[in-house]
Amino acid sequence: MAECIFCKIIRGEIPSHKIYEDERIFAFLDIAPVSLGHTLVVPKAHAENVLQTPDEHLSPLFPAVKKIAAAALAATGAGGFNIGVNCGKAAGQVVFHTHIHVIPRFENDGLKLWPKRPVTPEEMIAVAEKIVAALA
Repeated sequence: MAECIFCKIIRGEIPSHKIYEDERIFAFLDIAPVSLGHTLVVPKAHAENVLQTPDEHLSPLFPAVKKIAAAALAATGAGGFNIGVNCGKAAGQVVFHTHIHVIPRFENDGLKLWPKRPVTPEEMIAVAEKIVAALA
């Protein structure tokens, strides 16, 4: 897609701190990181989000994420990492090109990702049944 900022980064039209590249994947440091080494792992083929990405473009993502996460841990000395995908505006997706966040984490870094939300056992049963039905 001509106007997609990630497509422009992949094509070299916008500079980035490239971390990794192969024939199907491009990874670069996030310009607004939440931690040192925060990396975006992006399929080169444009799709708006994970649900619109063909499986053949999704399959190389996690091997690349694994490789990049291990390298980020070694390079930063982080004690762990989070992997995140924001799918849709309501989930915080800002750039509408499928991508995975690799976020190195450090002890006591203060980063809180998801506050807990109380859910009743009845709500759990109802939503589980709805998800199972949607999978059928």
